[in-house]
Amino acid sequence: MATSLSRDLRERVIWAVESGQSCRAAAKRFGVAASTAIKWVSRWRSEGHAVSRPRGGDRHSHRMEALAEEILGLVEQTPDITLAEIAAHLEAVHGGKIAPSSVWRLLDRHDMTFKKNGARQRAATARRSAAAT
Repeated sequence: MATSLSRDLRERVIWAVESGQSCRAAAKRFGVAASTAIKWVSRWRSEGHAVSRPRGGDRHSHRMEALAEEILGLVEQTPDITLAEIAAHLEAVHGGKIAPSSVWRLLDRHDMTFKKNGARQRAATARRSAAAT
């Protein structure tokens, strides 16, 4: 995965543009794409800094975490509920589109397994099994 270009390079491009060069000329001079220089200068003018934005990471799990209590309650209330049924319930109650994979990631973060054993009951996680014995 590519990394962000240095802050020093960003600042040199911005200073070149601020001192009179066009964005395209400054981009060519410093060996970056014209669109990159335009974005950097635009961000400098609107936000006042040249720091790169954070890359990667999770930016959406807080939406599901807000519903965690409700989801965990549904699982406890109906042990054989499927991920698709949970997602459909959340869509009906809260609106919007919720993917079953989002529900799965929430359950995984809360150490809940969604596997079923032969008797169609939820299999206990290793931690819960060890604590019970």
